Amino acid sequence: MQKTNSATPPSAGASPVTAADSVATTSNVVSASEAASSANSNSGERCDSAAPAYGTAKQQLQQQQQELTPSCKEQNLQPDEQPIAIHYLASFHMICVVTALLPLVTLFTCFVTAYVFQYDDVHETHCRVYNIIPSISAITGVSPQRYFWRFSIALHIGPRIPIAFVYKNYYRAQLARLAPSLVLKTSWLITLILVLNCIEIAALGGVTYISNRENYPVHERIFITFMVCSLCYMLATIKLNGILNARKTLNARQLQSIKWKKILFVASILSTIGLLVFFAKHRFYCHDLAFSWFAFFEYLIAIANMLFHFTIIWDFPSQFMLIVQGPRENLTQYLGAKPKIN
Repeated sequence: MQKTNSATPPSAGASPVTAADSVATTSNVVSASEAASSANSNSGERCDSAAPAYGTAKQQLQQQQQELTPSCKEQNLQPDEQPIAIHYLASFHMICVVTALLPLVTLFTCFVTAYVFQYDDVHETHCRVYNIIPSISAITGVSPQRYFWRFSIALHIGPRIPIAFVYKNYYRAQLARLAPSLVLKTSWLITLILVLNCIEIAALGGVTYISNRENYPVHERIFITFMVCSLCYMLATIKLNGILNARKTLNARQLQSIKWKKILFVASILSTIGLLVFFAKHRFYCHDLAFSWFAFFEYLIAIANMLFHFTIIWDFPSQFMLIVQGPRENLTQYLGAKPKIN
């Protein structure tokens, strides 16, 4: 007798599936599920996890992505989605007023206190002649006025440096309305004004912190530098305003600014001539009251210089100073889209 096989033959048309194939398929499914679960568990720590291919794993991944920490979300924000925060907003007009008036008020205070309480100290000169008006160096070279004046100038110089660059950008924004042949020449003039302004500021600091009693030769040279740069700055500013406003109808505020700039420049020129004349009379001939007249013209020059810079209240009547946080692209786009007031 023949022995028959007890295994059931496969049906017709069906592909044979062995036990090994079934086990391999099951293990592959389990491995894929475990891999998906492992990926989902790590997606909370990584913002860029890849989604699994199975439906249940997708739901888990979406749920975990919704529960991501804020730091991860902020990292994935596009530049145009990141917020712009304003940390400081101040009136530029008020900053300029305080900056311009600070040395004027301090100078008046030093003059009154030194004249009343230290009369002999501030009137002493090398000629030993009669004198009734002390010089600026004299009233700011005694104590405690020395420290008060230096502290005031330190507060004054700080805002003047950014104001100089604000003026540069303010003038450059007006180059578009000029004829092409004037743009290059005017651009060089704007740069010259910026350089003269910065040298004037530096010389003001030098003549303040190096007194004539400590080092007279250096003090004298720095003072001359301050005078020359100040007068050249005034002249160049008036010339620039004439070029920029040649084809423009000015309002009352702008006319007031230009008028006072010219008046104060003429006053500075005349006061400089008087200062040089009486300085020579005092230095070489020791005439009576020559030093008083020298000091008088020195005060006029200082006041004219301060008031010339005070005309900024007409140039920037309603501007504000901002400290803003945000992406540079957003700030450029946001600020560039706003209308500019020339």
